[in-house]
Amino acid sequence: MSTRVQIGLSLGSNLGDKVENLRKAGRLILEREDAVLVGKSSLYETEPVDVKAEFQHMKFLNSVMIIETGLDAQHWLRQIGEVEYALGRRRDTDDRNVPREVDVDIIFYGDQLIGSGGLVVPHPRWAERRFVVQPLAELQPDRVLPGMKDTVAEVLEALPGEGDLTRLDTEW
Repeated sequence: MSTRVQIGLSLGSNLGDKVENLRKAGRLILEREDAVLVGKSSLYETEPVDVKAEFQHMKFLNSVMIIETGLDAQHWLRQIGEVEYALGRRRDTDDRNVPREVDVDIIFYGDQLIGSGGLVVPHPRWAERRFVVQPLAELQPDRVLPGMKDTVAEVLEALPGEGDLTRLDTEW
């Protein structure tokens, strides 16, 4: 029997029906083999980060979900790619930072540091992005991600830009 781990996933959308896109992404993730929901955060409306000037007006909806699994990180990287593709994401040559129906990133995979096979975990910019840290802190404020000394709550407290997110009361 394999060891079970928790995986933190960051979900975002800034095209189409953003709430429905995130609902569908969450459902598709949980329909995958050996995905057990641990928790999901509120939805947050956020300003775009690191996008081209012509997309600055397109706000994102972001959230975090945590699942438990016994399957490896590479398996989940492939599964997430399939979920994104099913919801309209196409990874063209210039796919970075363009509007998308859904974007799913692995924030953490248990307590592992991973840097191979196209996967870097913990996500290299998670601690710089309030749209990841705040929803993660809602779920697991005392978690310390691999390579860090501070808890998620402490990382959140140190981040500038508190007004960059608006918590929504919408269920997803």
